[in-house]
Amino acid sequence: MSAGAGQLIAIVAVIIATGVAAQILSDRFQLPSIIFLIAAGIALGPEGLGVVTRETFGLQGLSTIVGLSVAIIVFEGAFHLKIDELRQAPAASVRLVTVGAAIAFVATTAVVRFAIGVEWLVAALIGALLVATGPTVIAPILEVVPVRDKVATALDTEGIVNDVTAAILAVVIFEAIASDTTDPAELVALFAERLGVGVVVGVTVAAVVYYALRYVDLSPGNAPRNARLLVLAGALVAYGEANLVRTEAGIAAVAVAGILLGNADIPYEEQITDFKGDITLLVLSFVFISLAALLEFDSLIQLGLGGLVVVAAVMFVIRPALVMLSTVGGSFQRNERIFMSFVGPRGIIPASVATLFAVELANSGMTEAANALVGTVFLVIMATVVLEGGFAKQIAKKLDVIPMRVLIIGGGKVGRTLADRLEDRGENVVIIENDEEVVQIARNEGHAVHIGDGTDTEVLQSAGAENARIVVAATGDDDANLLVAQLAESKFDPETVLARANNPDNVEAFEELGVTTVSSVLATAQAIDNYIERPALANWMGEIGESGDVLETEVTSEEMVGVTIKDIGPKLPGGSLIALVARDGETRVPDADFMLQIGDRVTIIGGHDEVQEARRRFKPE
Repeated sequence: MSAGAGQLIAIVAVIIATGVAAQILSDRFQLPSIIFLIAAGIALGPEGLGVVTRETFGLQGLSTIVGLSVAIIVFEGAFHLKIDELRQAPAASVRLVTVGAAIAFVATTAVVRFAIGVEWLVAALIGALLVATGPTVIAPILEVVPVRDKVATALDTEGIVNDVTAAILAVVIFEAIASDTTDPAELVALFAERLGVGVVVGVTVAAVVYYALRYVDLSPGNAPRNARLLVLAGALVAYGEANLVRTEAGIAAVAVAGILLGNADIPYEEQITDFKGDITLLVLSFVFISLAALLEFDSLIQLGLGGLVVVAAVMFVIRPALVMLSTVGGSFQRNERIFMSFVGPRGIIPASVATLFAVELANSGMTEAANALVGTVFLVIMATVVLEGGFAKQIAKKLDVIPMRVLIIGGGKVGRTLADRLEDRGENVVIIENDEEVVQIARNEGHAVHIGDGTDTEVLQSAGAENARIVVAATGDDDANLLVAQLAESKFDPETVLARANNPDNVEAFEELGVTTVSSVLATAQAIDNYIERPALANWMGEIGESGDVLETEVTSEEMVGVTIKDIGPKLPGGSLIALVARDGETRVPDADFMLQIGDRVTIIGGHDEVQEARRRFKPE
């Protein structure tokens, strides 16, 4: 029997309060909120205070609540899946969500089958769910660990895409379990049928919502609120109607509707996104409390050593293998690949969809399969979130994957050209720009762009100014450049702050204020003078970053300490040489007997590839 009305209201209030408290604690300690939600769920569940049990809402009521919650969660994830960003994603990101996802699914299924001893289809269901990482557990880690944007993009893309694909794949496998189907042809038919219904319903709902948002008067005074409610209603209608036509087609429907609306040019998108985030926070509370209601420690104990084998295999074998294979030949450094190998926490989609299916399996009398599903997924979620999420910063520091950033304010031709040169040398460059057209151009050229006004302190901070080594104000507005330079110096104290002066008359005033300034006019005049007086040098300098290069790097290699320049020369790649050495604030042209020390800064000149190789001799990665 379900609890009485008064008791249910009290329980619902406790669940909502728990979700809010979990989010506050998550922000306070910079950990995924799922850690606090699961802990609270255990405390409130049958293994704790017993406030929430399978009988609290009734199994049918629990199934309905969790089903609607899953619909909102999947819709939220799909809404953030931007097609343009996927097109621009590096090849490694694409491999992570294709080859990597396939490896995760097949390998996890096999491990679950042999370690726990469940049937193949149940193992496949668990394997499908554990493919998903998810932005809700990845985002808090990336806030604490500001890795290079290429690494963050790969992890974000993997989480968003796999959330959706894992949910749809799990639906098909669950239907095979529910209908006791093992024939491959029938499995394909199940998949096509559910996916087809989901696509039709999802497209229809998305079209209706889009038309209403764009062309229907939503009452100007309350338009943003009505738009938010309309999108929420659309998600729930897509789920309900698709499930009415074919059971379990609802997840595919909300995924399709979310992708279409998220990539459409709809009004009030920012307000809708914020609103969905708040609603998702509330429904997450129900999902994880429900998971706790289904969880019995006896089920975990019954998994025994097999459960631990699954956890160890997922974390220390399968994840590293798929990351290493997916990122081979890419632009990721070795330490970054290792970091990505140990940052794959499972989260919202595995927990929510597993809870939904476990309730339905229990309703069908398949208690053993339900227990294996919840227990295994719960173990992997807790282990990966606590260990990988909780210790991500320590892992990142150990692997040295948190790079200093270079911020370029202004994404015009000067800013983008400078970014090209710096990125070619391995710098982690972020362009700050608020013109949408310029942002698009810069992103199409492969640059990381933070949208906003660079004269705003909060924008600088959110772009990573606190971890910036260099800040360059390169806009076409001298007043803006001066303000950016002064803000960077006073608020964030990077090693180097440079400002572009478009008007040469402003150079002296800038430098009197303590801002290192480069005049566009004087730099152009000097370059022309070089071509007149020093044509060979000017021609060579024009090739810097392409065929030739000049690079300054710090000496960190113990192998170079106490070695003279004449002995180092033969060890450097042909076509490169040491031109200058800076030590204790003094820069000199070193003679043959000059010996290097740790901390010296050497300037290397030569061919582009040779200089890059020589740099690694002095400062190994």
